[in-house]
Amino acid sequence: MKPVLFVFAKAPIMGKVKTRLAAGVGSVHALRIYRAMSARILREMHDLRWKTVLYITPDNCALKTHGGLWPSHIPRFAQGRGDLSPRTARLFTGKGPVIAIGTDTPAMKRKYIARGFAALKTNDAVIGPAKDGGFWLIGLNAPARTGLFDNVRWSHPDTCMDMTAAMGGKIAMLTMLEDIDNLDAYQRYKQHG
Repeated sequence: MKPVLFVFAKAPIMGKVKTRLAAGVGSVHALRIYRAMSARILREMHDLRWKTVLYITPDNCALKTHGGLWPSHIPRFAQGRGDLSPRTARLFTGKGPVIAIGTDTPAMKRKYIARGFAALKTNDAVIGPAKDGGFWLIGLNAPARTGLFDNVRWSHPDTCMDMTAAMGGKIAMLTMLEDIDNLDAYQRYKQHG
């Protein structure tokens, strides 16, 4: 079975994306940054070694292309109801390997996804930790056990720690990268690439 890469993506709607970054740069510029990061990630993540799927919110935007931002050749699914825990759990209901990423980490490269899928050949799970305490990638080989994501403190300095503690088993860790969630992170990215 071909590995699957799910890309969590929000519809590019001003005031609904990159809200913490918008506090520092304004909603219009935050939307531009979000669109640029999303386009970069989608171009970089397309690879014949795995199936790339967009995992969209809000649900009513799943069929739109948003001016070509979401290429029509990439299949997409609506995330559905609930907070991040049940929406993440839905991705991991079948047999793996499955990896999920977001669109907040422009330093992410195709080679990191390939390393993640390679790690799942000998590990139960794989995580790409983020500098802010979260993670930019999560992958599993088997269906997630019921409740795996229920007690994760999302958008918290201990999100990655919560996730690894809940997972158990043999977990491979990838390169630490930085999510672009606020003005400080964006300025560091612009300065250092």
